[in-house]
Amino acid sequence: SILLKELSNDSYSLAMFYQRRARRILPALFFVALTCIPFAWFWLPPKDMIDFAQSLSAVSIFSSNLYFLSESNYFDIEAELKPLLHTWSLAVEEQYYVFFPLILALVWRLRQQALTPTLLVLAFLSLYFSYWSAEYYPKAGFYLLLTRAWELLIGSLVAIAIFKGRIIHWIKPKFNDVLSIIGLLLLLLSIVLFDQHTPFPSFYALLPTIGTALVIMSAVKGTFANKILSSRMLVQLGLISYSAYLVHQPL
Repeated sequence: SILLKELSNDSYSLAMFYQRRARRILPALFFVALTCIPFAWFWLPPKDMIDFAQSLSAVSIFSSNLYFLSESNYFDIEAELKPLLHTWSLAVEEQYYVFFPLILALVWRLRQQALTPTLLVLAFLSLYFSYWSAEYYPKAGFYLLLTRAWELLIGSLVAIAIFKGRIIHWIKPKFNDVLSIIGLLLLLLSIVLFDQHTPFPSFYALLPTIGTALVIMSAVKGTFANKILSSRMLVQLGLISYSAYLVHQPL
């Protein structure tokens, strides 16, 4: 949304975008990574300490997804001895943010009307590779940007639709309650039904991803879902969500 606003105001700056990302992501990430060092030094056996040191290097350049792809499956028992394993998803996100602003600016300047169709095509291609890799290369499908980009692209498409006001025209106010509750149910189903044996992401990831999109689009003020998600406890949890994500695996 910020990038779209800047593009429409002719104030787009790639350098400022990356600066904002760095200020949001890096301080807490580096703090947690450095905090892990003394515990790893005292508790990990030599082989795992070497792995930890290598993962620390990968984290610093947002390539930990590639490193852990070469190491182990996410649900292996040995994963418990990898305190930075969870940073694979942060690496995917940051790799996405290397390419997405460039694609966004290029398509915007060439033909604004082609932005949504272009991102839809990219999302469908990524989803197809996600499905294909779940069958033949499940490890790669779990860790790589190519097979995960569609999940992030759905979020970007939602942001574009909201920015352009298109959602207002095709979602009637009376449907917001229904759609937002469906979104919450899809999220809950993902939590209850998925386990380490679920081929993922593949088409299964559509449940939480579409569920999240429906909540973002439809849980407007006055809806039941909005009342739930606006509760003081959940708002506070949302404010610390990035920090909670960073510390859960080391703990």
